[in-house]
Amino acid sequence: MPARLPILAKSCFALDARPLKEPASANAGAVVLSRVFRSLKAHELFEANLQFKERQRGFDEAQMAEAIILLLGIGGDCPEDIHLIHQDPLLGSALGYALPKVTAVRSFLEKFHDKSLEALRPSRDVQKSFIFPSSQPVQALQNVQAGFVRRIAGKYAEQGQTLSIATVDQDATIIESHKKAALSHYEGGRGYQPMVAIWAEADLILADEWRDGNVPARQAPLTCAQMAFAALPSNTKQRFFRGDSACHENELIQWLKSPDREKESGGRIGFCVSAMMEDNLQQATKNVSEAQWKTFRKDPDGTLRQWAEITFVPTEKSEKKDAKPLRYVGLRLLKPQGLLFNDGSDRKHFAVVTNLDWEGGKLLEWHREKAGTVEHVHDEVKNGLAGAHVPSQLMGVNAAWFKLNLITYNLVSAIKGLCLDPEEKTARLKKFRLLVIHLSGRLSRNGCVLKLRFCATKEAIARISKVWTVFDLPTQATRLKSLIE
Repeated sequence: MPARLPILAKSCFALDARPLKEPASANAGAVVLSRVFRSLKAHELFEANLQFKERQRGFDEAQMAEAIILLLGIGGDCPEDIHLIHQDPLLGSALGYALPKVTAVRSFLEKFHDKSLEALRPSRDVQKSFIFPSSQPVQALQNVQAGFVRRIAGKYAEQGQTLSIATVDQDATIIESHKKAALSHYEGGRGYQPMVAIWAEADLILADEWRDGNVPARQAPLTCAQMAFAALPSNTKQRFFRGDSACHENELIQWLKSPDREKESGGRIGFCVSAMMEDNLQQATKNVSEAQWKTFRKDPDGTLRQWAEITFVPTEKSEKKDAKPLRYVGLRLLKPQGLLFNDGSDRKHFAVVTNLDWEGGKLLEWHREKAGTVEHVHDEVKNGLAGAHVPSQLMGVNAAWFKLNLITYNLVSAIKGLCLDPEEKTARLKKFRLLVIHLSGRLSRNGCVLKLRFCATKEAIARISKVWTVFDLPTQATRLKSLIE
């Protein structure tokens, strides 16, 4: 009798090379994204705002968007990755239509580019940084995105978690690209620099503006901010705005503090943005007496965070003489004795500009929270999704691809916020896929009804069941034999 082989010196099974004909998938959990997409009545949003399709045949706009969102949710990195799930028998059966091919996805994205807008771009000799205007279809997709935000907020209200406070955090991010059309950005590389605004309390992306890499974040930030506030639901009770020094721009500040905001839904906008540390403001901050600095936090390395009121009046010509002066609050970082910053000093000075009358330490702590919201979103969209991939030389295509990534982020955020346990709500996208998306399952027909069954733990199935409960949707039998053979 031969000696027993060590476990690592043998295979414990034989390979059966015959394809499994039944509709099964290793990504069966991806159908939860479709469930949320459809429960939020995506077809109504697309029919009301975006219509390319002229013939009865082919995919409509909502179907194309749903397919791309499924691709991004599963982990696709570019439009070409659709071929990896195109023949997935479960997804095709569960959706009610076979997933589109790469050519169809590309054709759909290219419809977002308006060639006539290219004529508006001035010569680089005349104007180096130019914000390429959004095409009408891209603007329509923004309306769809805003519609999703409001309907997700409605779901929170249905679950007894009404979101009445809206803090908009706005920031730009760099997306590296080596395409010929990409322009140089301030970090020395080439790429694009979209502006993004999020709703901090809801973890939802409200708006974005796709920009060339050489467009500084301080150039016309008002457009994105206005789209963001326009996307908020009408039942918002309080509105706030936070931004870095790129948001210390006159048109934006004037719009935020305008009395007209008080007449809008949600009322006055309380804001706090990092101030541009021009020489006069830097000097005014340094002139604050030692007794006026108040410590509100001590960092682990011993650095003291201190605040003080700054007496400062901007000298910009755009500042209206009869306008109520804004409040400047200084921030001083003071190293403990014997420690220095890299420049050899033991202290650094910063400031914020605000129309809020909060205690200085509370104001600065609240403003600092922005780094944990919008910067987290940038990271997830670029690294957890496919926002860092630039699929085309055409601005409209890239803008639409990026916005579909943002919509996917919002759907995932809605699932986490409304359906997952408290310790799972902060899961990053990589873990979210393990919790929800990458679950094996198969479809079986029982009479006239297709049923989805998962090969997963009870805990995993409970998560899926919660999505089915929160995001309700009618079930109707569909003939799908041709999709699963």
